[in-house]
Amino acid sequence: MDTVAVIDFETTGMSPDTGGRATEIAAILLRDGQVVDRYQSLMNAGAWVPPFIESLTGISNEMVRAAPPAARVMREVAKFVGAHPLVAHNAAFDRRFWDAELARLGMSRRQEFACTLLLSRRIHPEAPSHKLGMLIDFHGLPVAGRHHRALADAEMAASLLLHMQETLAQRFGLAGVTHELLREIQSVPRHRLKGCIALHALQNRRETPTR
Repeated sequence: MDTVAVIDFETTGMSPDTGGRATEIAAILLRDGQVVDRYQSLMNAGAWVPPFIESLTGISNEMVRAAPPAARVMREVAKFVGAHPLVAHNAAFDRRFWDAELARLGMSRRQEFACTLLLSRRIHPEAPSHKLGMLIDFHGLPVAGRHHRALADAEMAASLLLHMQETLAQRFGLAGVTHELLREIQSVPRHRLKGCIALHALQNRRETPTR
């Protein structure tokens, strides 16, 4: 199993395209089914935290003003993540902020995202909701802390990822579930899941050198 970085942002809005800025980020490094390292920090991007967001996250304007500059935090977390593949729950959201905050520093993303929300829709269509908190409850996974705080949400997304990897391995008899396979699964319709995995296994057998 390759090392992956599970990340989560808290922000002032839904999109950097409409002025949203990051207020907190966390990253969890997973290797061989285990958490091997963590990074978390509030960040000061000079942006105002609306009352609704403060109520949702518990992150106040006072907390943000006392936090290190966003540029410093993003350089630190980018170094922490390195070239490891990325994972997030509702990755389209986190990807936008990751790319936008890095772009402000003249940096760019070097890797792709897997999305635990998209994966859940394909692997667990029986779930009543694919929101992170609902999935944690549905699967009986541990609640790591307050929802809508970056470290707790990253921890829970990491638990969900490991749970789905185990489910796939058991359901389809796989020796391991790579980030590459997860990205293939999240991009196909649900009814093509079995065929996607079979094709991936066939391609791997063809690429594996024989002695």
